[in-house]
Formats: sequence, C-alpha cells, structure tokens
Amino acid sequence: MSQSVPQPPYAGTRPPRPADVPAFTDGIARGWAPVEVPVPLPAGAAAAAAAHRRRLAARTGARTVVAGAGRAPVRSNDTAYDFRADSDFVWLTGCAVEDAVLVLRAGGGPDGDHEATLFVPPPARPGDPGFFSDAAHGELWVGASPDPAAWSRALGIAVRPLSALDEALSGAAGAWATPGTDPGLVRRHGLHGEPRLAAELSGLRMVKDDWEIEQLRHAVDHTVDGFAAVVAEIPAAVARGGERWLQGTFDRHARTVGNGPGYATIVGSGPHAPTLHWVRCDGPVLPDEPLLLDMGVETRSLYTADITRTVPPGGRFTETQRQVHDLVEAAHRAGMARVGPGRRYSDFHFAAMEVIARGLHDWGLLPVSVDEALSPAGQQHRRYLVCGIGHHLGLDVHDCASADYEAYQGATLETGMVLTVEPGLYFHAHDLTVPPELRGIGIRLEDDLLVTGEGSDVLSSALPIAARELETWVAGLTGRPHSIM
Repeated sequence: MSQSVPQPPYAGTRPPRPADVPAFTDGIARGWAPVEVPVPLPAGAAAAAAAHRRRLAARTGARTVVAGAGRAPVRSNDTAYDFRADSDFVWLTGCAVEDAVLVLRAGGGPDGDHEATLFVPPPARPGDPGFFSDAAHGELWVGASPDPAAWSRALGIAVRPLSALDEALSGAAGAWATPGTDPGLVRRHGLHGEPRLAAELSGLRMVKDDWEIEQLRHAVDHTVDGFAAVVAEIPAAVARGGERWLQGTFDRHARTVGNGPGYATIVGSGPHAPTLHWVRCDGPVLPDEPLLLDMGVETRSLYTADITRTVPPGGRFTETQRQVHDLVEAAHRAGMARVGPGRRYSDFHFAAMEVIARGLHDWGLLPVSVDEALSPAGQQHRRYLVCGIGHHLGLDVHDCASADYEAYQGATLETGMVLTVEPGLYFHAHDLTVPPELRGIGIRLEDDLLVTGEGSDVLSSALPIAARELETWVAGLTGRPHSIM
C-alpha cells in the first residue's frame, strides 16, 4: 500500500498577489535605510548640453521643442534590450534616462530665452507600491536611481516627475518633436514631427565642441586598447573560440571601460570578411586567411569610435593578400590626405575611389577604362566596394544622418568635424569575376579623423596601417612569427 505524501500548507489554492495582502504591503514599506544614489552624469556633460540647447534655440527661434529619450525595445515577451537613449535627447540634456522627455519652451526663460524642463519617471522607493511591483522602475527590480531633485541639481535645469508632462504640454499643439519622441505623446498633444528639426539637429551635431572631441578621443583610445585585447586572443580563437570569441572579447572590454560597443562588433575571418556587416560572427578564425575587425567603444557619455583593421592571424599575409592590402592602404592614405577645412566632404571619397579603380584596372578586373568606371554613368569598380568611403562620427556611429545632401555630402569640411575614412576591397568567395586566388579576401582600413585648422588629426593613429607593421604588431601580441621582408 502506497504511503501518502504530506502536502505543503495551502497546496491547491491560488497563491495570493502580494500587492493585495495588507500585511505584506505594510511590512515591505518599512525598515529600509535611505540610499545615496549618485547621478550618472559624465563630468562636463551638463555644461555641454546647455550650450547645445542654446545653439538649437538660435536656429528654431520662437518654437517649443520636445525631445524624448525613448524606451528599450522588447526583445522577447516581457524582456527588453538594454536601453540606449536617443542621441538627439542626449545631445540636448547630457543624460540618459529611459522614458524621459525634455521640453524646451520658447520665451520661458528669465531673459525671454528658452526654458528647459526635463520630465523623468521618479524612482519607486519604499512605501510606493511600485517599489516591489513595477519591474521597470521599482527599486527591488532595477536598483536605486536618482530622484528628480537630484537630476535638477546635476543638470542645472528644472526636473519634474513624468506624471506632470501632460499638463505641461497642454496648449503645446504644433510644437516640434524630435524623431525619437514617443509617437503616442506626439499624437496626444498634436506635436509636429518636423523634418527641419531633425535636419537642424544633425547639422548642429556635425561640428563638435571641445567637450565632445574629448569624449571621442577617449572612445578611440579605449578602442585601440580593445583591438590589442582582441588580437592577443587570436590563438585561442583559432584553437577553439572562433569569431564569436573575439567578438565577446571586445564587447567585454567595451562594457568594462565604457557603455559598451558603439555598434554590433564585426569579426570576419576568411570568406566572411567581404561581408560588409558580418555581425553573426559564428564561424572559425582561419589562421591563414585575413581577419577583418571593425570595432568601436561607446563611452559612458555615449560617444563612439569606429575603427577597422584587417590582420593576418598566422602572423603573415600571403603575397596575394598583401597585394590587396597594399592597394587598400594606398586608397586609405589618399583619402585621409584630402581631409581638411574648406575641402568638400566628397573629396576623400573620390580620391580613394580613383586609387581603387586604377588598381583594379591594373589587375585586369575592370571591363572598362578607369575614366569610364569613375564616371557617374560607370561605377563598375564599385562591384568590389559597394559602400561609401566614410561618414560623420559622434553620438551615432553614422552620425548626423538626418542632414540633407547639401549639408552633408555636398558640404565643405569645417574645423571640429569628426569623420571616418574607410576604403576596402571585398572579393566574395562565390564571385566568378575575380581569379580564384582573390576569392574570399576582404580588406578594410578605417580611421577616425578630426578636422583641424591646419588639416586633420588622425585620432586612431596609435594603430598600425601598413601590412608589415600589422604583421609585427600581431606577432608581438600573439607570439607568432612575422615577415622580415
């Protein structure tokens, strides 16, 4: 005869919701010591944001502007991706608070200038039902966070609870809203997602101030260190970890020294290297094939670097690999030489493309003349370099993307702009227009440049560029032999 198993108390009944049990809610509200919560604001961010708001106000005039920080998108069911605040919001406030909204009201300041008020979701602390029940803001779920008063002291502007936002926007119909502002808020208050505002913000963000340049220097320096950490792990990746081991190495570094990677880290070995955005990183690291590394650290102020090097995992490029690398290097140096104040933005693009086209022609890979290929009606060389040669860099890896053509590609470079130069050659393994020895080779070089009064400053110059220098660098970090030719 089987022996019955004792049941725990209340087995078979429905578990109560803690929020419905007074004994629980009364008890959990008491017995908590106050917690000092530092405001997560990088040094200098508040002053820089105040200057940015003044620059925007000078452009928008007597218009109220609303800018939302955004919300982390859902990853699956009730889990979300990590939150990253909208870049326009960060540029105007200096902070990154999920669901926060900035209202920049024309004529509301003490001298008739623009008045800035930030609306933030207040933390759910002991005594608030959300303390234990709100998975987004409750401190038992997400930890302690600053209250509106702390944010106000840190930012030097009025900061109010998010619950007061609807009242503050009553009568604000027609105000301009940034693209990152919650569409529901825009509809509810009759705000206007004015394309001119997005374009103005992109235009203003193109020229970095001294504080922003300092943030980008930090991002680049951290990224250079990250490249060294990744290259040092190549032997382990070849032995067992593959591309994903190197991707994880850089991402861990980026999260340790900054906010994380500024974009999905690209690690492409051998036939994966020609794929422009190879972020799957699910292949092996082949010791005798070029390894393309496109990586950038995003600082805690959310400014990012964007650097690419292609290295020989085994310590040496083959003769063919070096031939491709040398052509890309020549194009890279030609492009960087065209970066300077007063030059057209497109100059470095055309300079690099001419070198690529001439090299491909010399190799017999162009079905037409160099002049025909470079003409607007040609572009045959672009089969092996379909992407552009660079872009603005800042809070976004492809910064200032809402600017129109005349303000971006059709404009002249100015002191304080930061941009990338990144030519490459991408010969896919299944491309029958190239000889077998070239198939599966992808080479890219990318540096971050600051436009100065005299020309440019290559912020990422600490990394080698030439093939021989790269071989020596890899050998020094991995212990592998390098070329002595």
